[in-house]
Amino acid sequence: MAKDTPPRWDRRMQQRLARGEAAALGELYDRYASLVHNLAHRVLDDEAAADRVTREVFGHVWEHPDAYDPKQGSLRAWLAHLARRQAVQRLRETAAGEGTAEELEQKVHRASVAARADYIAMSMPAPLRAALDLAYRRRRDYRQTAADLGVTEEEARRRLRLGLQLLSTAHTRGGLEGTAPPGYGRAL
Repeated sequence: MAKDTPPRWDRRMQQRLARGEAAALGELYDRYASLVHNLAHRVLDDEAAADRVTREVFGHVWEHPDAYDPKQGSLRAWLAHLARRQAVQRLRETAAGEGTAEELEQKVHRASVAARADYIAMSMPAPLRAALDLAYRRRRDYRQTAADLGVTEEEARRRLRLGLQLLSTAHTRGGLEGTAPPGYGRAL
């Protein structure tokens, strides 16, 4: 998972990309390719298709570095949005003719919610992520979670509650429309 990056890093990276620095694209790819690939794979459930989406997203970034606006949000969030949008578009294209339009939209919605939940989980602070991991993947109750993390039971409850609140936003913002900052809705 990529570290949190300050907005200054995002602006410098965009400037380097705009100057055509191939090393900047390599650095960006090294930092965020796993994020893009994982989100695409979550939507598509296909390794090869996720690879194609990853290449398309970074190709788009290389060809249109000015499409990113640091004032609208982080570079990481923009890349995640591009990945989700491209993966959903590919899912719609490949699933066309399979079932009704309503079934397709339900499939797209479920995949989009799952990808957003993954992104939220990867983006949340490490203490919240660790608490959720212990409680839900390792089946620890809040007391065991507190002991494992070396925090009070109240702090473990707080972390779990906040982590779950963050994850619940994946359902309320499930679709891709309306989730992007203004200006990020353009097709790749």
